[in-house]
This record gives sequence, C-alpha cells and structure tokens, in this order.
Amino acid sequence: MHHKAVRYVTRTTAAAASTLATTASSVAAAALAASIILSPAADASARMDGVHADLARAVQLNQVTAEQAARFEERLAGRILGEA
Repeated sequence: MHHKAVRYVTRTTAAAASTLATTASSVAAAALAASIILSPAADASARMDGVHADLARAVQLNQVTAEQAARFEERLAGRILGEA
C-alpha cells in the first residue's frame, strides 16, 4: 500500500474508534439517567428513617447536640411528610 493510503486508513480507523467510544459512553450515560429518572422515589417514612439515622450519627460524632437534631428532624418531618 502507498504511504498516503496507509495514513488515510489509520486516520479513518482512529476517527471511527473515537466516534464509537463516544457513542458507547453516551449510551451508557443515557441508560444511567433513565434508571435514575424511572426509579421510584423513596416514600416519606423511608426518607425520615434515613434522616433520623443521619442525625443520630451526627449526635454521636458531637457535630450537633441532641436538641438541635430533634428540632431539625421536626422541621424536616413537617416538610417531608407534608409532601406525601
């Protein structure tokens, strides 16, 4: 093969591989986005359980006082349970 032909084949093959890789990553990103969008939202009680566990951990680590955690949990409960 001539030098120009080899260079053309190399360039077009590299370009095709790049396009294929970009397409594959785009498809993977779209699949991930669809799985997030179509997954059911956590119900209010599950969300409150998570909030309670997180705040209990924060109290253990002395990041907040028990009173602060209780007040914050009350405020969040009003918002989260009010949405349900």
